[in-house]
Amino acid sequence: MTGLEIAIIAFVLMLLAIFVRVPIAIAMGMAGFFGQWAFLGKTTPTLGLLKTLAYDTFSSYSLSIVPLFLLMGQFATKSGMSSALFEAASDWLGHRKGGIAMAAVGGCAGFGAVCGSSLATASTMGQVALPEMRKRGYSDALSTGVLAAGGTLGILIPPSVILVIYAMLAEQNIVKLFMAAMVPGILAALGYMLTVAIYVRVRPDSAGTAPRVPYKKRFKTLVKVWPVVVIFGLVIGGIAGDWNWSQPGIQALFSPTEGAAVGAVATGLYGVMTGGLNWRGFLDSVLGAANASAMIFLIILGAQVFNSFLATTQAPQQLAEWILAQGYGPYLVLTIMLLFYLVFGCIMDSLSMILLTIPIFIPIIEVLDFGMSAEDTAIWFGILALIVVEVGLITPPVGMNLFIINSMARDIPMSKTYQGVFPFVVSDLLRVVVLVMFPGITLWLVGVMF
Repeated sequence: MTGLEIAIIAFVLMLLAIFVRVPIAIAMGMAGFFGQWAFLGKTTPTLGLLKTLAYDTFSSYSLSIVPLFLLMGQFATKSGMSSALFEAASDWLGHRKGGIAMAAVGGCAGFGAVCGSSLATASTMGQVALPEMRKRGYSDALSTGVLAAGGTLGILIPPSVILVIYAMLAEQNIVKLFMAAMVPGILAALGYMLTVAIYVRVRPDSAGTAPRVPYKKRFKTLVKVWPVVVIFGLVIGGIAGDWNWSQPGIQALFSPTEGAAVGAVATGLYGVMTGGLNWRGFLDSVLGAANASAMIFLIILGAQVFNSFLATTQAPQQLAEWILAQGYGPYLVLTIMLLFYLVFGCIMDSLSMILLTIPIFIPIIEVLDFGMSAEDTAIWFGILALIVVEVGLITPPVGMNLFIINSMARDIPMSKTYQGVFPFVVSDLLRVVVLVMFPGITLWLVGVMF
């Protein structure tokens, strides 16, 4: 058999292993090990690789950005930022029809800017916003649906751990990816708010209103969210010039890894100063970040074994050549890839999807002619992939965010949550279509900054 045929068989067997609940890291590692054994006819090269692979992978300085951003998110969760963000958004929007739901979206967007995790954003904002919406007469469907959708902003709005992993796999500039995600992230939040506005007009009984808050109180609560703005600006603004190290006088404050460290320290200090982060909370945050990092690193190790197998067989390159030989249009190939993400994103977590597919998809995407450079194409595709994976988090039957939110209100039938999230899935799909048709929307800020 050819290397491509062996790779296809290994990939299918790996998916079957994942579906029968074999941990993704083990499934990828086994597929890589046995696939390489089948291709080479011996285990010596793979065993030699395993001897040094773990150290070579985890001793990478750039990989330290992952636990630092995770720690930043843990501190943000413990420090009470979510309450301040939701209160400020609610004071400004709550008196409007559907305003509390819009405020929940705004709170999710703000919290996502310092958290970087979809599940953490959905869980934390759900605890704050869900009781308020139910108290104000919002329907169960809209209350749970908007929070499940809003939670996905956590992995799209920078800083995002998934984007960091994508940058390493695709060998792209982390800062450029952060800049590319900014406009789609803002469009996502605005799209969700527009969806709420349409929803409450189609179903007027689905939302109540809150009393109008005096402007004095509005500005008072707005002042409380200044730490979020400062931390976000410090992290993203501080690393935004990293591309220009060679030009004297126009240097970044720090590298992306240093920016993650600064963000973690700043978020932790905010929590201590406000009293939201005590000693017990600090220990829980460190332990939570360590557990999440260990899980991510183990998946990365399994992916490295699988990627080594793909590199040995040259399967991605052979697949790219085969696709070019068939004469398929680039947008047809892109659509098939995005549909793959949409379907499998419903049953797999976003990190696993990215680690599993990027080594296969990137060589194909980079040889297709979208009228852009290979770098711009890889950045644009990364944002599209992230958005479609994000849609999988809220797509029935097994979208993870749906279960997170529903677990906070067990008296609400899951069918209501499915019903409520459907309009937001439509909003996401429309946004994907727009970004596919107009790549300049994604790449505009990258062009301005670079």
